[in-house]
Amino acid sequence: MKKQKDISGSFESMMHRLEEIVESLEGGTVPLEQSLILYEEGVSLSKQCIDKLRASEIKLKQLSKDIEGNFELFDTKQE
Repeated sequence: MKKQKDISGSFESMMHRLEEIVESLEGGTVPLEQSLILYEEGVSLSKQCIDKLRASEIKLKQLSKDIEGNFELFDTKQE
């Protein structure tokens, strides 16, 4: 059984790997056991992508413009 590729990194690299997995699975030439491994890897990558997107969304929501129109981060946990 082959090991899954360790793709932890940029959102773009994870999306690229997901595209490769989809193409392989859609091609229909991958054996069943390998298809299951690829599917599992794809699910894991999609969860990681969702987490990165959520973290980015939170950071964007924390951006605020000051009086001069410059963006700055503010802490949403301030009392």
